[in-house]
Amino acid sequence: MTAAEPVEMTPEERAAFEKRRRGRNWALLGALLALVVLFYFIATARLMRG
Repeated sequence: MTAAEPVEMTPEERAAFEKRRRGRNWALLGALLALVVLFYFIATARLMRG
């Protein structure tokens, strides 16, 4: 097996790549926060119900 070789990118390609990565990171953050809120409300509802 060989190690993956680093990919050379132009500054424009790197900027586009980092912009896409930031967008994915924000989407992941939103999804995780939504799950936290959902679990919080489920736990609260279960505690209130008895």
